[in-house]
Amino acid sequence: MLEVLGLTKHYGPVTALDGAAFTARPGRLVGFLGPNGAGKTTTMRCVFGLATPDAGEVRWDGAPIDAATRLRFGYMPEQRGLYPRMRVGEQLAYFAQHHGMPGSEARVRTAAWLDRFGLADRERSKLEDLSHGNQQRVQLAAALVHDPELLVLDEPFSGLDPLGVATMSEVLRERAAAGVAVVFSSHQLDLVEEVCEDAVIISRGRVVADGQIDELKARSGRRHLEVEVAGSGGAWIADTDGHTVLERDGDRVKLLVDEAVDLETLLAAARAAGEVRRFSFEPPRLSEMFMAAVTAPQPTMAEATR
Repeated sequence: MLEVLGLTKHYGPVTALDGAAFTARPGRLVGFLGPNGAGKTTTMRCVFGLATPDAGEVRWDGAPIDAATRLRFGYMPEQRGLYPRMRVGEQLAYFAQHHGMPGSEARVRTAAWLDRFGLADRERSKLEDLSHGNQQRVQLAAALVHDPELLVLDEPFSGLDPLGVATMSEVLRERAAAGVAVVFSSHQLDLVEEVCEDAVIISRGRVVADGQIDELKARSGRRHLEVEVAGSGGAWIADTDGHTVLERDGDRVKLLVDEAVDLETLLAAARAAGEVRRFSFEPPRLSEMFMAAVTAPQPTMAEATR
């Protein structure tokens, strides 16, 4: 299990991390979410010893992470770290051996991952000759080729076409099913909601939400209500203190409502306007929960520790 414990990091007057803390468990897919500059990349760099926190620590299976432990991890940085003029196959085999895999096994694993990502015919190509999407696939293969116990990926879906997104999603699910702890950052929140079981939301260096996505949504205090009233054109409802009209589409209206909304009153109003064909009450999307979490006022450090 990966444990991020109270990480604080300053770059001059800039506070990159302000007591950030969360866990990532084996066999779980964790979406690590936050606005630009929230502290995601700095946290990942601390995990791999590329940045040293001013306070706090990172642990794996209850112990501090040393160089030998990091060889059992896979990392895909935001700024890609491969050699542009080195042949793809040689590069992957090199990284596998760097992580302690014997040469013969490294070559077998390299061939397997290139085949998985549809790049078997590009084994002898230089990385710089590949498209951006294929370079992205090679970068992920470099993080996977040595069968890591922990996989940390910074924006792995960036620049991928729909086929690439589907392939990468499938691979990450398979790695989690095999017992790997998978943490990845992404601004594609609908994709995170589809792929991940857990989410960590960081804002201004602090973790503001952390847990199973379904539970986080259930605790949000807000709900979606979709109502379709035949022939109404959606004109039967307007904004009030208890709910907001998000969308009108013909006879269908989508509302954002408080958890304590009186559904019976709304249903009665809908029935008074005509035949109710749909009345659906659901939690908000992850994207809406994210916006609420990162825009909410944050407590001061003194308030947070009371």
